[in-house]
Amino acid sequence: MTTSKTVKIKNASDFMKLCDSENIEYVDFWFTDLKGRLQHTAQHISTIDKDLMKDGIYFDGSSISGWKAINESDMNLIPDLNKVVVDPFAVQPTIKVFCDVFEPSTDEAYDRDPRSIAKKAEAYVQKSGVAETASFGPEAEFFIFEDVRVSTHPHKMGYQLDGEEGIYNSDKELPSGNMGHRPGHKGGYFPDAPIDALSDIRAEMLSVLADTGVEVEKHHHEVAPSQCELGIKHGGLVECADNIQLYKYVVKNVAHSYGRTATFMPKPVYGDNGSGMHVHQSLWKGGKPLFAGDKYAGLSDMCLYYIGGIIKHARALNAFTNPTTNSYKRLVPGYEAPVLLAYSARNRSASCRIPMAKGEKAKRVEVRFPDPSANPYLAFSALLMAGLDGIENKIHPGEAMDSNLYELSKEDLLKVPHVCRSLREALESLQSDHDFLIKGDVFTKDMIENYIDLKMEEVERYETTTHPVEFDMYYAC
Repeated sequence: MTTSKTVKIKNASDFMKLCDSENIEYVDFWFTDLKGRLQHTAQHISTIDKDLMKDGIYFDGSSISGWKAINESDMNLIPDLNKVVVDPFAVQPTIKVFCDVFEPSTDEAYDRDPRSIAKKAEAYVQKSGVAETASFGPEAEFFIFEDVRVSTHPHKMGYQLDGEEGIYNSDKELPSGNMGHRPGHKGGYFPDAPIDALSDIRAEMLSVLADTGVEVEKHHHEVAPSQCELGIKHGGLVECADNIQLYKYVVKNVAHSYGRTATFMPKPVYGDNGSGMHVHQSLWKGGKPLFAGDKYAGLSDMCLYYIGGIIKHARALNAFTNPTTNSYKRLVPGYEAPVLLAYSARNRSASCRIPMAKGEKAKRVEVRFPDPSANPYLAFSALLMAGLDGIENKIHPGEAMDSNLYELSKEDLLKVPHVCRSLREALESLQSDHDFLIKGDVFTKDMIENYIDLKMEEVERYETTTHPVEFDMYYAC
């Protein structure tokens, strides 16, 4: 079957020709909910025609968390023919089409649809006059395990993980023998086989991702046992958010085909590194990079102001870039997670890093506190709006901090602002600091208030659930 890498769709007629030439049996309509999870509904090819691809299909929005009430539940999925993917996992020939969600009563984009918000953010860049395009380059990490068991019963609370590379398997008796080649604690960064036992599965993930049309670059082992990363090429905001959704889809399904399980949970393993999603960003106009200049580390004033906006609004941004209670188990010092809001060239302990780069076109800022549990459409849009606010208001980030921030004295640490310590704190920060997001109606107050309510349900469940550690610490008190 022809992969989407070679598919060029201009209109509904082209789409119908593609379906016919590839003997497609199902068209899968893909969209993303507020939590960042992919949702879909599949239509048999006999129901598909040019009118349907133009007019979209209706669905029940009340069944999607944080969307519609039952008395106003009808929503409309409008296919975006610029993003069509031949499904590499479907048994029956299937094409997946990314969709935007519309209000059928007004024929306008739904203000709680993450992909529609991302499109508005991208359009706002041009409306602002600051730039023509924004480039994003995310680096999402994940874990691969062989077995995951979870219990959340009122009388039984706990989990158990098992991964081939886990050091806890060093003395385990295995049917084929225990070869003993495993990365040690924090020893997983770049060792070759047989210590790196996940190279083949990562390579297959990257190859499959390339077959979906995503431009890929690399794959490698990460610091923790069982932790991995694939590299994809930077691109526009919506394009890159789409690609992260494809990234997650491919990683999870390739792992599943190997009889394994992959997770983008930020901190699945206590005492070891968590998974981040560093996000590289830059602005362009007339084909020229706007972040290159003659200031610190070869940056422009515009780039410094962009960083200033990120740092100023970072705690509100956390609600989108670190949107789970588990996110804040990662955002603690000592595990390569940058918690201090500072910027630096090369220094990976700073939350905003200026990577080493050759040439002006590679000048960019890498924001390091986001994690892969984020809804990419919302996270990238919020980061962009914070940066643009910094440019508009000329928010200078102050002096760069090139020393190891984790080695600062307690007195000096108190002088450096830090990210939120909990999801509750992040949501409260968003509640009090969101004016920068609603410029140009990119985000709306209704969407933000609804998002806060939705995520507070997770906070309250987490805060009221008895934790196994509490039994260890307090049962005999």
